[in-house]
Amino acid sequence: MIVVFGSVNVDLIIPVPRLPRLGETVLGGDYALLPGGKGANQALAARRAGAEVVLAGAVGSDSFAGIALNLLRRDGVDAQLVRVVEQPTGCAAIMVSSEGGRT
Repeated sequence: MIVVFGSVNVDLIIPVPRLPRLGETVLGGDYALLPGGKGANQALAARRAGAEVVLAGAVGSDSFAGIALNLLRRDGVDAQLVRVVEQPTGCAAIMVSSEGGRT
């Protein structure tokens, strides 16, 4: 069994024609809210490779928690050590340019 300690987040993925310069606004296209976080991603990869995995982390008691955890649970990651805390679930805004650059 593998135990992963790490972040459980929601990633807000925004496609943009190019990455903005400091202080600049660049309009994005459609966006997606996807599960993420380095710990959650590692746990999911290990589970999909066939390992039994328990994830230890935290989410908030908000609507992002479900987005962050649903895929993990569906794919068989044991989330019994994920705690609900008063702070909001982590969220990362990630802009992806048409050339593949990220922020």
